[in-house]
Amino acid sequence: MTRDTSASAGSVLWFRRDLRLRDHPALLAAALDGPVVALFVLDDVALRGAGPLRRAWLYRTLQALDADLRRYGGALVVRAGSPDDVVPQIAREVGAARVHVSADFTPYGVARDDRVRSRLATAGRELVETGSPYAVAPGRVLTAEGRPYQVFTPFYRAWAAHGWRAPAASVPSSVTWRVVSSDPIPSDPLPDNAVPPAGEDAALSVWSEFRDNGLRDYPRARDRPDLDATSHLSAYLKLGAIHPRTILAELGPDDGAFARQLAWREFYGHVLFGSPNSAHEDYRTTMSHLSYDEGLEADRRFAAWATGSTGYPMVDAAMRQLLATGWMHNRLRMLTASFLVKDLHLDWRRGARHFMRHLLDADVANNQHGWQWVAGTGTDAAPYHRVFNPVTQGKRHDPDGGYVRRWVPELAGVPADRVHAPWPAPERPPHDYPAPIVDHGVERAEALARYAAARASSS
Repeated sequence: MTRDTSASAGSVLWFRRDLRLRDHPALLAAALDGPVVALFVLDDVALRGAGPLRRAWLYRTLQALDADLRRYGGALVVRAGSPDDVVPQIAREVGAARVHVSADFTPYGVARDDRVRSRLATAGRELVETGSPYAVAPGRVLTAEGRPYQVFTPFYRAWAAHGWRAPAASVPSSVTWRVVSSDPIPSDPLPDNAVPPAGEDAALSVWSEFRDNGLRDYPRARDRPDLDATSHLSAYLKLGAIHPRTILAELGPDDGAFARQLAWREFYGHVLFGSPNSAHEDYRTTMSHLSYDEGLEADRRFAAWATGSTGYPMVDAAMRQLLATGWMHNRLRMLTASFLVKDLHLDWRRGARHFMRHLLDADVANNQHGWQWVAGTGTDAAPYHRVFNPVTQGKRHDPDGGYVRRWVPELAGVPADRVHAPWPAPERPPHDYPAPIVDHGVERAEALARYAAARASSS
């Protein structure tokens, strides 16, 4: 496909969750219009609630993208402000008839793009959507009745049967890049090693390393946070430094366990697109009467959970790792979420906001619906009665206690047979590690009673 660009002033490629140059369908489309302005808008609304690590991850990824563009004679044009104003202004400034984007399916992204599309149209310009952050765009895989799937397994079968395109053959060296004035990319005061290496080259390197050396053992070891057995790709996928299509193209028939994890990300994207209010409201209204604790004692318990001071070693280790690194193993995301909602009886939204602030891979669809799955308010009805036991989970998934001792140094000298339940010892653990703030057995019974009452109220 070619387009006559003899009278074209070129186009704008508005980067969002696609901060890369390879396997980029929107870049291919933009290049057909002539010289391309690479734009990123620093949107305060999109960054609202992001903590220092998450902001640093974005800024360093932008810096890496800018460096990549400069290798090909371009540069990333950064403008701070509302996209409603900035995008039409840039298009007018460079005389572009089209602004190209990868489609966004989040509630905020859809509303934002509708506003920008309208502003561009009043000036005779067009917002062109090509591709998305997903292998299969939300809304394309539906039930036989034409509705979004509510259960993962049938979605996964339909998603796999639908398939996806091959990686897009975008070649940045063949693009004519155009550079206009730019605001500086913000810097951050954090140490160089505060976050992983950022950008597309780093993402591809991480994927290659996992593909060659970790993928084979993934089904066996993926639930062990004490082992470095996961891909560490989630933060790169969040910002689009690598596309899931790039990964899926290199998976073989024996790699189904890893493909399923990519499909969970896609599933929650589809669920949120079909039910935008579920970003902040219970997906299942049958749980709308579930009782949560509030007040000073609830706030005290939340603070203990958020800082890793609950007295349950596996929970505390995970929460401390989150604060220090911006990452947490998925098994521990489920455990810590279960503890907040079912042991402390606090609203899942409080925990979801905390994760969104600190996780480098903070993705509204994945995060909110992961929390709702654990809370029993989301997709798949069964998890409402599943209450994770933090001691049992620790013994099963960190059998030697190495993970706990790394992140809870107070327990460094406690042997493996006691490290996940150190409190019954004759003497207190070193440095006065706290006693449990609740009794898990008591609170489990309380949680199940509350769920039963909520279900009875909705019937």
